[in-house]
Amino acid sequence: MMIEPNLPGLSVGKQFTLLSTLRLSFHYESTGETDMNLDLTHEIDEQFLDTPFYGVRHMTWHLRDES
Repeated sequence: MMIEPNLPGLSVGKQFTLLSTLRLSFHYESTGETDMNLDLTHEIDEQFLDTPFYGVRHMTWHLRDES
C-alpha cells in the first residue's frame, strides 16, 4: 500500500477512503527528541536530585536563571 502523507490536494484520510483501507494500517514513525529537549530534561533531573523539594515554580525560576 502506498500512502503519501504530503500529497497536495489529497489528504491521507481521502487516500485511505479511495483505497478502501483502514487508517490503522498506517504507521507513524517518531522523529525522536530534540537535543534541546534532552538537555532540558537532563538539567531538570540533575536539579531535582539536588533539590527534590523544588516545586514547579522553583524549578522554573532555576531553569530561567540558568539560561
